[in-house]
Amino acid sequence: MNEEDVAVFLRTHPQFFDQHPELLETIRVPHPYGGRAIPLAERQMVSLRERTRALEGKLGELIRIGEENDTIGERVHRLAVALLAAHDFPALAQALYFNLREDFTVPHVVLRIWGKALPGGCIEAEAVSDDQRRAAETMGGPQCGPAEGSPFLPWFGETASHLRSLALVPLGGTSVFGLLGLGSEDGGRFYPEMGTLYLRRIGELCAVGVGGRS
Repeated sequence: MNEEDVAVFLRTHPQFFDQHPELLETIRVPHPYGGRAIPLAERQMVSLRERTRALEGKLGELIRIGEENDTIGERVHRLAVALLAAHDFPALAQALYFNLREDFTVPHVVLRIWGKALPGGCIEAEAVSDDQRRAAETMGGPQCGPAEGSPFLPWFGETASHLRSLALVPLGGTSVFGLLGLGSEDGGRFYPEMGTLYLRRIGELCAVGVGGRS
């Protein structure tokens, strides 16, 4: 009989130690954090405490993530209320910029709209190149990553050279008519693997707001 045979036997005969309870005290195994030998029952208690600590850590992490999501959800709600309260496009754009900068601490925000009638003089209606339009139309959803090499970097003007990461949110779903750009000097603020659920929701709110005021 080898070690695997013993392991199989114990797995298939869980009543073994009920029938031989004295073995729990007489069988001694190495302590996982020291050289001394301890009873099998004590070793089981050590394993249970380790599992409990691991589960407590996972629970704490889930609670933290839930609290963060609640906070972001509340900020998205405030943004939605602000956009609904905007009586025209300039007010909507101002509310968008303000909430993203103040509530979401995004230092640099740009918005470009094409194919929609906007009030004269709006920076959001400035010319967009064909390449930029095609890039936006083929995104399929929000994209995050390094700022370097992005065709949309020039939209950020004088701050463009200082930006290290971008979040780009196309507006309009299957028929893209605009792009919301978020920029940061922190290269880790917007990274390719980050979740984009809330960015998508912000884009949808923005698209609906623009569509109703153009």
